[in-house]
Amino acid sequence: MTHGEVSDEQLAALQAMHQRLFQLDVPWAQHLEGSYVPKERLRRVDPSRSPFVYLDNGATELELDNHCNTAVVRWSLREHGVVLSGPEPKTVIDPVSADQLRSEAREAMVEFAEWAPGPTKAGGMSRWKQPYLVLNLCRMLHTLETGKVASKRAGGEWALGALEPEWSDLIQEALDDRPDPWGRVYQPADPTTAERTLAFVDYALGKASVDRQ
Repeated sequence: MTHGEVSDEQLAALQAMHQRLFQLDVPWAQHLEGSYVPKERLRRVDPSRSPFVYLDNGATELELDNHCNTAVVRWSLREHGVVLSGPEPKTVIDPVSADQLRSEAREAMVEFAEWAPGPTKAGGMSRWKQPYLVLNLCRMLHTLETGKVASKRAGGEWALGALEPEWSDLIQEALDDRPDPWGRVYQPADPTTAERTLAFVDYALGKASVDRQ
């Protein structure tokens, strides 16, 4: 969180800092991710999802992106944020309603469905993208059911008992595949698993549609 908008001078200093951090010989130095959010824009859900200064996982350059401008981020920070320095999250973020979370989950599921069949660095669907799709859709379905936000693992574990048994093996494989995902960005997913994942995307969209009625 920042006191105000990031100035051009501050942005240049942050760019230089993140390039130095990326060169550190520690495992997470190349996998930092997050946004610099002005406190006034953090307080409440922003329907326009205007961009913040953002560092993507594996990147060295900051960019403007709306990745973190979501109800999910605000809810997670407000309800489960751990303070290392600064104010308590509940003093700077207004409550996020279950309806806001559900509405955002439905929109995100449509975006995921559009993204799912697209090419990756591996050519077709990568071994990273495949379980990422499955577990994110599970956690979105969990949000539609509960009005709360779960981690990918918690969403997947919930889905094992809540969704039709025909998807249990796909979900369990995604849960088992989560450790050490970084090298899998360039590896193609098994074609049969990729095809079933696209079918699961359609299933999840259908379930979300029924839930809305």
